[in-house]
Amino acid sequence: MKGRQIVLDEIDGRPAAALLVDGVLDDLLIAPSDDRPVPGAIYRAVAQRPMKGQGGLTVDLGHATGFLRQIKGIAPGERFLVQVTGHAEAGKAVPVTPKILFKSRYAIVTPGAPGINVSRSIHDEERRVELRSLATDVADLPEGAGLILRSAAETADDDEIADDIAAMQDIAAKVMGSPDDGAELLLDGPDPHAISWRDWDADSVLAEPGAFERTGVAEWIDRLTSPEVRLSGGASAFIEPTRALVAVDVNTGGDTSQSAGMKANLALVRALPAQLRCRGLGGQIVLDLAPMPKKERRNLENALRAAFRACPVETVPLGWTPLGHFELQRKRERLPLSETLTEPR
Repeated sequence: MKGRQIVLDEIDGRPAAALLVDGVLDDLLIAPSDDRPVPGAIYRAVAQRPMKGQGGLTVDLGHATGFLRQIKGIAPGERFLVQVTGHAEAGKAVPVTPKILFKSRYAIVTPGAPGINVSRSIHDEERRVELRSLATDVADLPEGAGLILRSAAETADDDEIADDIAAMQDIAAKVMGSPDDGAELLLDGPDPHAISWRDWDADSVLAEPGAFERTGVAEWIDRLTSPEVRLSGGASAFIEPTRALVAVDVNTGGDTSQSAGMKANLALVRALPAQLRCRGLGGQIVLDLAPMPKKERRNLENALRAAFRACPVETVPLGWTPLGHFELQRKRERLPLSETLTEPR
């Protein structure tokens, strides 16, 4: 199927969402199998002890412990709002930030950052003026809060945008004005179905039981449970996470031409962002690339940067190691697929 299609289904009773681009799996989200804090959740936290060696402090979230990197001006016992920014690694605290965002499809309410702004990706100046005027008319923001209109607002119906703004500022007002009853969850993070509506653009949406089977998403998920990735031109790669890093090994297959290494490496670059998204992998990514001339390294670096530019998960190219590997640093924003497919204990 050509175009972009969102497929909504459940896995073991948990919400799951897939994005297909021209029939190929481009993104995959599956709700965790337990009640762990999820990205986007907002808590009232209670500051605990500082961890000076790690440059932060732990905070009590009620049923979990969070880790906050910012400690300046925060005293033990102080209460304040935080938002979960990622999933906790095994045995570690949940990463949180005091910079809260109330994010929806068209609008983001920004406590502590007043003003009305329009996404820079909207270049039509006339539409920018219209959106700013609409937001100014509708906005009734909590004190000290601001508003950002997202890129999706450019082509959206004005009434839908106005409704979205109203809903977000109402939620923000309730959360920010909630009674101070100690550490507790104030607003849960969005599930995969909500995230797909909020962040993915598509030509069609299929939401019904068995949708993953009918569209081939179930087969794509089965492939993701194997470390092997088939690449164009007969090349392949193996993506294998360890406790310390994610190793990616590229093979040229049966191609013995002089350009085989570069072709295989470029095929890996094109496939890698979606593979890491769908597998839920982050942290240090080490690429053991197929042999290629050193003069081609710049071209490969440019291709890597271009490939990850549109990826929603922050990924920073770090460069070449003395042994000729290439390293990336990727935010741990998602749970590994191996964990999300595991039944609850």
